[in-house]
Amino acid sequence: MPLLQKPLADLEQQSDFIRRHIGPGRPEIQAMLDTVGADSLDDLIQQTVPASILSEGLNVGEAQSEVDALAELKAVAAKNQVKRSFIGMGYYDTHTPHVILRNVLENPGWYTAYTPYQPEIAQGRLEAILNFQQTTIDLTGMELASASLLDEATAAAEAMALAKRVSKNKKCNAFYVADNVHPQTLDVIKTRAEMFGFELLTGPVVNAAEYDVFGALLQYPGTQGELHNIEEIIAALQANKAVVAVATDLLGLTLIKSPGELGADVVFGSAQRFGVPMGYGGPHAAFFATRDSYKRSLPGRIIGVSKDTRGRPALRMALQTREQHIRRDKANSNICTAQVLLANMASFYAVYHGPIGLQQIASRIHRLTQIFAAGLTAKGIKVVNDTFFDTITVAPNDKNAVVAAAQAMDMNLRIDQNGLVGVSFDETTTRTDVADLFTAFIGAEHGLDIAELDAQVQGTSSIPAELQRESEFLTHEVFNSYHSETEMLRYIKSLEDKDLALNHSMISLGSCTMKLNATAEMIPVTWPEFGQLHPFAPVEQAQGYKEMIDELSDWLIDITGYDALSMQPNSGAQGEYAGLLAIKRYHASRGDDHRNICLIPQSAHGTNPASAQMVSLKVVVVNCDADGNVDLVDLRNKAEEHSANLSCAMITYPSTHGVYEETVREICNIVHEHGGQVYMDGANMNAQVGITSPGLIGSDVSHLNLHKTFCIPHGGGGPGMGPIGVKAHLAPFLSSHSLVPLEAAGTNDDLGTNSAVSAAPWGSASILPISYMYIKMMGSAGLRRATEVAILSANYIAKELEGHYPILYKGNNDRVAHECIIDLRPLKEASGVTEMDVAKRLNDYGFHAPTMSFPVAGTLMIEPTESEAKVEIDRFIEAMVCIRQEIAKVESGEWDSIDNPLHNAPHTLDDIIDSEWNRSYSRELAAYPVEAVKRNKFWPTVNRIDDVYGDRNLVCSCPDLDSYRDE
Repeated sequence: MPLLQKPLADLEQQSDFIRRHIGPGRPEIQAMLDTVGADSLDDLIQQTVPASILSEGLNVGEAQSEVDALAELKAVAAKNQVKRSFIGMGYYDTHTPHVILRNVLENPGWYTAYTPYQPEIAQGRLEAILNFQQTTIDLTGMELASASLLDEATAAAEAMALAKRVSKNKKCNAFYVADNVHPQTLDVIKTRAEMFGFELLTGPVVNAAEYDVFGALLQYPGTQGELHNIEEIIAALQANKAVVAVATDLLGLTLIKSPGELGADVVFGSAQRFGVPMGYGGPHAAFFATRDSYKRSLPGRIIGVSKDTRGRPALRMALQTREQHIRRDKANSNICTAQVLLANMASFYAVYHGPIGLQQIASRIHRLTQIFAAGLTAKGIKVVNDTFFDTITVAPNDKNAVVAAAQAMDMNLRIDQNGLVGVSFDETTTRTDVADLFTAFIGAEHGLDIAELDAQVQGTSSIPAELQRESEFLTHEVFNSYHSETEMLRYIKSLEDKDLALNHSMISLGSCTMKLNATAEMIPVTWPEFGQLHPFAPVEQAQGYKEMIDELSDWLIDITGYDALSMQPNSGAQGEYAGLLAIKRYHASRGDDHRNICLIPQSAHGTNPASAQMVSLKVVVVNCDADGNVDLVDLRNKAEEHSANLSCAMITYPSTHGVYEETVREICNIVHEHGGQVYMDGANMNAQVGITSPGLIGSDVSHLNLHKTFCIPHGGGGPGMGPIGVKAHLAPFLSSHSLVPLEAAGTNDDLGTNSAVSAAPWGSASILPISYMYIKMMGSAGLRRATEVAILSANYIAKELEGHYPILYKGNNDRVAHECIIDLRPLKEASGVTEMDVAKRLNDYGFHAPTMSFPVAGTLMIEPTESEAKVEIDRFIEAMVCIRQEIAKVESGEWDSIDNPLHNAPHTLDDIIDSEWNRSYSRELAAYPVEAVKRNKFWPTVNRIDDVYGDRNLVCSCPDLDSYRDE
C-alpha cells in the first residue's frame, strides 16, 4: 500500500528506536533465518532454548520513541534539586573543561572502546591511562601506580588486603583505621574486614602506632579538614612491621607534601575532582599507588611500556592482564576492570591545566577557605581545625539554624552528629558563595568584606610549613604542552585516532557484550540535574534520582524474575562480591556460619573464584563434560561430599561455553537439596532477557552487567555497574550504607546496619539513565526481539564459519546461544599459526579480535550482539574465511612459518612504506586483504608488541619523548 494511503496509526511509528538498535532489518533477519534453517525467530528460540525454562514475556511496558523518552526523563530529572555543595567528604563540584566534555565524555570514539587487551589498536587510551599513572606517581610521591580502581572506598579495602599480603607482621590479624577517615570508606572496609576475618581497630591517628597491627589507614588531610604531620606515625608503624596506607586528596597534593615523601607504603584516593562530575556518587576513578617492590601484589591493572617488532616504544597492559583467569582464587583481587573513561578524563584534566594550572586552582580554593575561616574567627565563631587545605569544621552557636539558613539559600553543608558543621570548598566556589556562607553562619548584617579578609590572609598558609609541598611534579613534556584549546583538541584527537572503537567496526567479544550505546541513552548523563548532585545530599533533594532508580529497579526485577534488587555494586566484580556477601549473611542468620564451600565449574569466569575467596569461601571446582556442560555426576558427588558445609554454587547461563544447558534446573535443585544457594553470573544475560530469567530457572542471586546487556558503554575498560537481584529470602542481607540507610528495592526490607560494598549508596548513579533509557525505548517486545536477534546472529556466524573452523560446543539441535567458540587448536597443530596470529591479522581487516583463549585455550569466542547489521557480520565472516585461506597457505608450505601475513600482523603504515619490503606476500595483501578494507582502513599505529620484554623491563610511567623521537 502506498504510504499516502496508510492510516495515521501506521505512519506514527511509536518507537523507531527498536529498529535502529537492532542491526538487521526484516529482510536481513529472514535471510539469516534461511541460512540457519529456521522458519522464524520464534522457531529458532524453540529449537535453541530448553522448553522448561521459557518465560511468558516481560511487563516493562510499551516502547517509547527517543523524543518521548528523553522528554519524560527530563521531567523526572527536574525533580532533583541542584544546590551548591559544601559537603566534601571526597566529593567536590568541578568544572569539566568543555574540550574534554565534548571530545571525551560525549565522544563514542572514547566511550565505546573496549578494554585494551589488543594493545596495537588501543595506543591512544593506553597513553591517556599512562598519563593518569604518571599524574598519580608525581602527586603521591610513590614509585608505581595502577590504571585506576572503582572508587576511593574500594581502593581503601584493596589497600588493606595488599597490606595483609605484604606485611612482615604475619601472625597479626588486626588493621588500624584512623578515626579521621571518611565514614563511607570505613563502611566498605568493615565489610571487607569482616569477610576476611580481620580485627578492625579504630581511634585517633596519633594512637595508631600503639597497636600491634599488620597495617594501618590514615587520612591526609582528615575528613574534617585537619592536616597532621604523619611522618613520625608512619615510621613508628613501619618499625612494628605494619604497612601504612594513606588516603589523600589529589588536588590538595599540588600544595601539600606528598605521602610518599612522608614514608607511606600505599597512597590512594579519588580523582573525581579532576574534571569528573559528582554524579550522585559516580562513576569516578580511584587512584592507587605503592612501592615498586609491591608490584606483584597490586590490585587491578597497570599500563606499562614495552616495544613492538620494529623496536619502537609501545604501550600495553603489564604483568598479568587477566590475573583472575590465571590465578583464579589466588588472585590479588576480583576486580578485573578499571574506571578507564573517568581516569582518562582526569588525566586530560591534568594535561590541560598542567602543574601551574593545577596549583593555581588549588591555591584559589585554599585562599577562599582561609578567607572564610578568618571571617568566622573574627566574629567569634569557633573553627575547630586551624590547619587545612579546603575544608574547615565549625562549631556554630546554633547548628540547626545555620543548616536551615544555608538550605534556604540553596547550599548544602556537612552535618556532624556532634553539633559541628563542615564546609568544603572546590573549584566552582566563588566569592559570592563565601559571602552567602557568612550570611548563613552569622546573619545578613555580618559586615565582613572579602577583599579585606583576602588582604589579611595573603602571604599566609593554613598548611603547616613542614607540610607545604616543595618538590616538583608533572614535569614530563605531556603536562606542559597542551594548554590552549586548539592544542588540547588536537592531542585528544591524535589519541582517539589510534584506537579502534565501536564507531569504527564490530567488536565481537564473547562474554563481553559490545552492543550499541545509543546517543539518546547517553545524552542524559551530562545533564546537570544528574551530574551535579552530591551523593550525600539530603535525599529529599534527589527525588528525580529516586523515581528513576525505583522504576529501573522494578524493570530489572521483572526481567530477572527476582524479588528484590540492590543498585549499589559499581562493577560486575562488585556485584559478584555483593551477591556472595548476601549468601554469607543469610547462612550466618541461620546459624550456618560453617557453610564455606563454593562449587564453581571449571569453565567459569575467573572473577567467580576470585570473588569467592574475597568472602572467605573455599572453592571446589566442578568438572565439565565433553560437550562443555557442567558434569552432573561430578556436581552431585561434590555437593554430597560437602553437603554439611555447602554455601553456594556459581554458574553462568547460558554456559560460559555459549550453550543453553538442558540440565540447568537440575543443577539448581542439586545445590538446594544440600542447603546451598545458587549464584548465577549475569555476564550472559543478553541471551535471557524476555525469553527466560534467572529467577525462573531457579537461582537465588545474580549480578547484572549493565555495561553489557543494558547498554552502558565499556569506556575503554570502565565504567560499569553490577546491581544484584535476589530472591526474597536474601533481600534482608543486601548492602546498606552508613550515611544513607537503604531499603531493598522491590521490598520493604529495612537493610539496617548491613555494611556497604561501594562508597556511594547507589553506586555509579549518574550512568543509570543509560540503562533506563534503553529499557524505556525498547519496551517488553523490543527487549525480547533484541535477545532473539542476538541468538540468531551468533547461530548465523556459527553456520557460515563451521565449514572453515570447528565450532567447539553446541546445544540442542546443534544450536549455540548468543555466542560461539571456534577451535583453532587443530589448525595451530597443522600450521603453527596461533590464536594470537589470527587475532592480530583481524586488525588488518579492520576488526577487534574476539575473546581469545577463554574459556578454552587456543580458541576464539565470538559474540555479534543484536546491534550489528548483517552487512557488518558478513564482512567479519569474510575476514575469518580469508584468514582461514591464509592459514591454508602456511599449512601447504606456500608461505613459511615466519614470512607470512599472519605472523607479521598487524601491519602498520610504516611497514607498507618501508623501502626494504622483502616479504613473500604483497604490500596490498598485507594492508588491504579484502576490498572492503580499502573503503574504511584502520591503521594500527604500532606493530605486534613484545609482552615478555615489557614484563622483564617493567616501566609504568611516561617515557621521555626523546625515546620516541630516537626510534
